[in-house]
Amino acid sequence: MLNKWEGIILRTGPYGESNKVVTMLTREAGKISAMARGAKKPASRLAGVTQPFTHGLYLVRSGRGMGTLQSGDPLEPMRFLHQDITAAAYASYIAELMDRLVEDGRPAPAEFGLLLQAFHAINEEYDPEAITLFVEWKMLPVAGVYPVLHQCANCGATEGEFAYSFRENGFLCHRCFELDRHLVRLSPAQVRLIRTFYTVPIEQVGKLTLKPATKAFMRKLVRTIYDEQVGIRLKSAAFLDQLSRMPEFRRDAPAAEDEPETESSEQEPQGGEE
Repeated sequence: MLNKWEGIILRTGPYGESNKVVTMLTREAGKISAMARGAKKPASRLAGVTQPFTHGLYLVRSGRGMGTLQSGDPLEPMRFLHQDITAAAYASYIAELMDRLVEDGRPAPAEFGLLLQAFHAINEEYDPEAITLFVEWKMLPVAGVYPVLHQCANCGATEGEFAYSFRENGFLCHRCFELDRHLVRLSPAQVRLIRTFYTVPIEQVGKLTLKPATKAFMRKLVRTIYDEQVGIRLKSAAFLDQLSRMPEFRRDAPAAEDEPETESSEQEPQGGEE
C-alpha cells in the first residue's frame, strides 16, 4: 500500500553502503520507520529530504515489516536548525525525546503538532532552551506522568504558597508541606511558569524571556521527574549540559522578567492567578 504522509524526520541510521533507515513522526500514522534506498548518496533524490528535522510530505510503501520511502517533498527547510549548533542540539534533544516516548505505529497528532510548533519556534530563533522546557513538560502525560498543577495534590487548595512534590506528583500547598520533606519550594512566578509550560500551546506564547538561573532551575526540576518517574535519560542531554556551560553558545535573554507574554489574556494558564 502506498501512503502519503506529512512527517518530520527524527533520526536516520546507515543501512549498508548507500541506504538509510529513516525514523519519522507523521501526522497521520504516528512514528514509523522506513528504508530509504540510496539516500546516503549525495546525488540521491532522497538525500536532502531525509536529513534530521526535515518537515515534508513523504510517499511510503508499507506492507509486512519495514516500509520503503519512495519519495519526499520538503515543506519547510528549517535552515536555522541545521546551521546553528545550539539550535541543532536542542532540536536533537526534542527529537530524541519524541522518539523515546511515542510508540511505533500509534497515531500521535498532538505530539506531531507539538514537535512542529517547537521546531518552528527554534527555527525562528526563539530561545531554544525555553522551547525545550515547553516540550518536556507537555510530554509528561505521554510518558504516563500526570502532575497535579492546578491545585494542591493532597487537599485541593488553589490558594497559598506552593511547592513541587515528586512523591505526590504535583503541587503541595503550604498546609501540606509536612507530607514530603524533600519537596521543592516555589515562588509564585515559578508556579505560574510551570503551569504555562504544561498548559499553554507554544504558538500562543509571545516573547518569553527567562533568566539563566530560572532555566537551570526548571531544567533540573523536569529532568528529575523524567529520571525518577519515567526512568529515561537521553544521550543528547549530555551535549546540552556542555553547551549550557559554554558562554559563547549561551542565548540567555537580557531581560530580568521571568513572566511569559501570551497573545491575549484569555490564553493565560488556568489556575495560575495568585
